[in-house]
Amino acid sequence: MAMHIDNDTNQYLTFSLDGEVFALAIAQVREVLELSSITRIPRTPPFMRGVINLRGHAVPVVDMRRKFGMNRADDTVNTCIIIVETAYAGEAAILGALVDSVREVVELPPAAIEPAPRMGTAIRADYIMGIGKRDDRFVIVLDIGRVFSEQELEMLAASDETQDERAQAPAA
Repeated sequence: MAMHIDNDTNQYLTFSLDGEVFALAIAQVREVLELSSITRIPRTPPFMRGVINLRGHAVPVVDMRRKFGMNRADDTVNTCIIIVETAYAGEAAILGALVDSVREVVELPPAAIEPAPRMGTAIRADYIMGIGKRDDRFVIVLDIGRVFSEQELEMLAASDETQDERAQAPAA
């Protein structure tokens, strides 16, 4: 698998899911939010938690545990929503990733990130950019552009537009 690492040192936001440590390139992260009210959208996949209001815009929120086939967990004081940006149809797509907790921003030099193993991980190998090591623990570096298929991003965009239309519709 070709790795897309250009810089001498890359910064990553680390977070936890079910006791495992994951990371996203800081360039893909817009902000981290405390858990807020999430509005459920009918007829969406189990990993789609709903939408949140982010400065007047409906942003779809994905439960990353469910997306990766893990058991759902109760929300805690540490549960956060990471607002990420990925490409969809030639434009930036904004979505929220619900995680157990956010840990820290770390720097991992390219030499410290190895290709993803073909087996032995709880999530699909094509979601993984590589495996880094930090403080004697492995960090699974995700490729957010591969975590969501084009069909899923289309469905998330449709739920975002539907929610925006509902918000703008006059009350009956």
